[in-house]
Amino acid sequence: MVAAAAGPVGSAVGQIAKVKGARAVGIAGGPEKCQLLTETYGFDAAVDHRSPTFVDDLAAATPDGIDVYFENVGGPVTEAVVKRLNLYARMPVCGLVAGYNATERPDGPDQLPGFMRRVLTLSLTVRGFIQSEFVPTHYEAFQQDMSAWIRDGKVRYLEDIVDGLEHAPEAFRGLLTGRSIGKLLVRVGEDPTRKDL
Repeated sequence: MVAAAAGPVGSAVGQIAKVKGARAVGIAGGPEKCQLLTETYGFDAAVDHRSPTFVDDLAAATPDGIDVYFENVGGPVTEAVVKRLNLYARMPVCGLVAGYNATERPDGPDQLPGFMRRVLTLSLTVRGFIQSEFVPTHYEAFQQDMSAWIRDGKVRYLEDIVDGLEHAPEAFRGLLTGRSIGKLLVRVGEDPTRKDL
């Protein structure tokens, strides 16, 4: 299970899982992104977290529960996924985008005790996942593997290119609200529409 699966990290995670022989289910926001997951990236299933039937759709997509949850989001998505985790499930935590714009504590009761109870009773492994930690020991092998997978068409990627540094702040806001698809890039340089250059 991969959250924010239509983004550059999530889409790579799901495709690598498929290359390694796992069943990949992605969570994304909206039908277009869910279609992208199954038709372009080859995920086995996709679940729209914006759907009013998200919890039921998640259960239908994971009839045998979840063994690995690649966390990119936090919030209500994680609350639903945690209820589907199997005994000894693993959860690498790469991002928590649902809370990045928070300016105050969330409403309602503290959910941490319930989560920690699940960590204990299901013997879950939860670990922060910061890619730079793995550069010294895995970078070269990853470069070789990923280059081959891209060359062989086993891993695909999309780029969302925004022209002009002046558009970077709006592009970044869009990134945090789910407007971009693929790797967001800001192209800087000379304006190709100017005739006097």
